[in-house]
Amino acid sequence: MSKKTIIFSVIFFLFPYMHLLAQTAGTLTNLSGTYQQALQSQLNQIETEIKQQEDILQAQQSRSDSLSKEIATLNATVKEYQLEIQERNISIKELTDEINQKQQTINDLSGQFDTENQSLAAILKKTNQQDSYSLVEFVLSDGDLARFFSDINNFKSIKLALQSSFSQITDTKTKTAEQKAALESQKDDETSLQNLQKLQQQRIQQEKDQENEILNASKGLEANYTEIIKEKAMSASEIRSQLFSLQGSTAIPFDKAVQYATEVGQKIGIRPAFLLGVIAEESNLGENVGTGSWLIDMKAPRDTEPFLAITKNLGLDPDQQPVSKKAWYGYGGAMGPAQIIPSTWVLYGGYNKDGNGSWVYNASDDTIRQSLGEQKPSNPWDPTDAFTASAIILRDNGADAGTKKAERLAALRYLAGRANATKKAYAFYGDDVMALAAKYQDQINILLAVK
Repeated sequence: MSKKTIIFSVIFFLFPYMHLLAQTAGTLTNLSGTYQQALQSQLNQIETEIKQQEDILQAQQSRSDSLSKEIATLNATVKEYQLEIQERNISIKELTDEINQKQQTINDLSGQFDTENQSLAAILKKTNQQDSYSLVEFVLSDGDLARFFSDINNFKSIKLALQSSFSQITDTKTKTAEQKAALESQKDDETSLQNLQKLQQQRIQQEKDQENEILNASKGLEANYTEIIKEKAMSASEIRSQLFSLQGSTAIPFDKAVQYATEVGQKIGIRPAFLLGVIAEESNLGENVGTGSWLIDMKAPRDTEPFLAITKNLGLDPDQQPVSKKAWYGYGGAMGPAQIIPSTWVLYGGYNKDGNGSWVYNASDDTIRQSLGEQKPSNPWDPTDAFTASAIILRDNGADAGTKKAERLAALRYLAGRANATKKAYAFYGDDVMALAAKYQDQINILLAVK
């Protein structure tokens, strides 16, 4: 290959890269304006329909108890979940397109890097030939001395340009990969949230089916409906015998659960019915609770390492301890009735990392143990310890203010953390917890009235 051919080939390879850099500069716009407008139009329409359902719900909630209120409320709730799931579908589609575009950019940059690397290799080879060719040999061969030095300078300039090009390619490729990773994380969050919403929609649909059964039994008459509802109201004895299902632990009678919640609530400053609502919601989010394996379902090392430290300190076999199974919407590994993951439990259960990065137990840091006045390490599978841990977390998230608004926000923080708690997409969890809390408060009131 001649020196002139090499120079032109390098310039040829540099031009498409410059064009590619222009395409990937700044925010690296991924979607066409028309496509984005179409997606935004769909989102706007769905937002409008969701607002309509919210107005229907508010109107129904202001009415007195009746058959029509119950049915209309359930219909509106199911419809709202359906619309929110559609909204998630659009967001996931948009994120998927952006991720694919980022990957294409990375592929293009990788190809460009390989091409320019071949050009640089050719230049280095030719330069080495020139370096080994002495000036005396060149003069004796009647060579063109001016052209000889000119080519050397040209090769040096092109090598510098290629080095700069490599640096820009690497930098752009790194930034694009980071953007892609951020988009993938966002997509995972959206997918997890969508699947949670599907689970909740299924539960609401089940309630709707139950209401329809009552509707059929009452033949649509309000008077008959009222009588059927009265017949379904539980007596104090029925409430006491009702089992309160604690996933990951043995089910206990409802009045025993109330006792746990009351004792813990008084110490921590949390309303017992609200605490029961959170624990019930956590236990019933999915059917995979308590059926998982720490080796398969936990996020490593975030939860596996503290889990092993917890079980070792309690003298338990980690392979035998029930943890939640990994579901559609994220990692499993949650422990006991309160479904607390190991990396959260250690924050309240007295564990810290030593100088070697290993989790070690310190009784003086065991907030749960101290709150209960116990002499043994806190245990996430023990109902009292689990209730206490939940109450402490909820208190730290503001539930001790005692208002319904504060409780609902604390429940949302319990699920999604402070950063996500106010996001509209997570509202269903707070609504469910408060509905359960109201249900348990009614039952507690019946128990208290007959004492």
